[in-house]
Amino acid sequence: MRTNRRTFIRSSIAAATGITLASSLEARNVVAANDRVNVGLIGARNMGFNDLKAQLATGSVNCIAICDIDRNILENRAAELQKDFGQTPKRYTDFRKMLENNDLDAVIIGTPDHWHCLMAVYACQAGLDVYLEKPMANTIEECNIIVKATKRYDRIVQIGQQQRSGEHWQKVNRMVKEGRIGKLRKVNIWGNFNYGVGLPKQPDQPVPKGVDYDLWLGPAPARNFNINRFHRMWRMYWDYGGGVMTDWGVHLIDMAFWVKDLTMPPKTIMASGGNFSFSDFDHETFDTTSVIFDMGDFTVTWDQTSGTQKGPWGKNYGLAFVGDLGTILVNREEYQVISEWDTEKKALKTEEIEKEHISETSHAAHAANFIDCIKTRQTPACPPAIGRTVAIATHAANIAIRSGAGLLHWDDQANAFSNSPEANKFITPEYRAPWSLPKL
Repeated sequence: MRTNRRTFIRSSIAAATGITLASSLEARNVVAANDRVNVGLIGARNMGFNDLKAQLATGSVNCIAICDIDRNILENRAAELQKDFGQTPKRYTDFRKMLENNDLDAVIIGTPDHWHCLMAVYACQAGLDVYLEKPMANTIEECNIIVKATKRYDRIVQIGQQQRSGEHWQKVNRMVKEGRIGKLRKVNIWGNFNYGVGLPKQPDQPVPKGVDYDLWLGPAPARNFNINRFHRMWRMYWDYGGGVMTDWGVHLIDMAFWVKDLTMPPKTIMASGGNFSFSDFDHETFDTTSVIFDMGDFTVTWDQTSGTQKGPWGKNYGLAFVGDLGTILVNREEYQVISEWDTEKKALKTEEIEKEHISETSHAAHAANFIDCIKTRQTPACPPAIGRTVAIATHAANIAIRSGAGLLHWDDQANAFSNSPEANKFITPEYRAPWSLPKL
């Protein structure tokens, strides 16, 4: 049996968008433990669709709605769902219309980052639980708003930092906390990827047939259509994303914060970098960055050289947890423990682990955790408060370079950088009319 969820008032969405979601108050349903969850997907091209497939694979989900501004993608994904899962979701090109579907229990938001805040808030207002891709928003203030909306509307919101659900990441986390490498002194993180330099420059083009480009832009500034700013490489432009820093950086830095169970952003951030190479490629976000996060009793560093595929320890990306007794190296493919040498005792300071290769994926476990939490109403593996912590850190690193400040001091209570008025200009976005930043 299902019981009614509390009702909600739709007028806030209607006022902001000019579209009425319903003519009257509607009740949502609470999902019973033995029921399937009715899920809708917003943004079907890439990660959102992978998230949906992971949730469908749990056997506890029905996909009853799918939305994308590109009809070509929408039709192709709908056909895949029918072929691979026997699912026949209703198709939408406007997410606001999809949110009117009163049979929905939850939505997956897999859109570009600049849409995350509005969609997450509207979904929470509509009484829906949300699986939200990372980073949780494209600016600091939008992160704050999502946290407030989750609490105000009492929703389950899982941020797509799926490594928190990964078995080997959990094992590494426990080893650090239990003192396997002694006192943790620093975490060195690196991410070198070719995609971080974007694509060769292209002239503006007509909007492709079947694409609602104005709705794709949404609250972002109006611009001519350019294929480089659209599917896949949108995150290399400040209007829509934060480059490698907020893409891979969020995942990896999250693991460094997790070993100390941090729920507040770092107070001091120092960063340098810029676009130093590939001048014939089209990107605004930085291809080269070096960042230091001062965590008080340990240090976290981030090093990125996009356009290269080599890095420390022979890995193009990863983390090195450095302690007095040894170092733990880890990425998604493998991990190992490397001991320091005790010259007096002529022995290793800690037990080593040779490279242990990983076959499991964190996506399946993260999806299952989300579905379980919808039914139990327990806090998910990565709630918005956690997503906010690491998102603010990565945004602050970009802002330190963009503003020219280099060194920033974050005051979380004031929601401001205490030493840079110029940096504070990046905290809150300006939305393009008729969209407006949600006020909670």
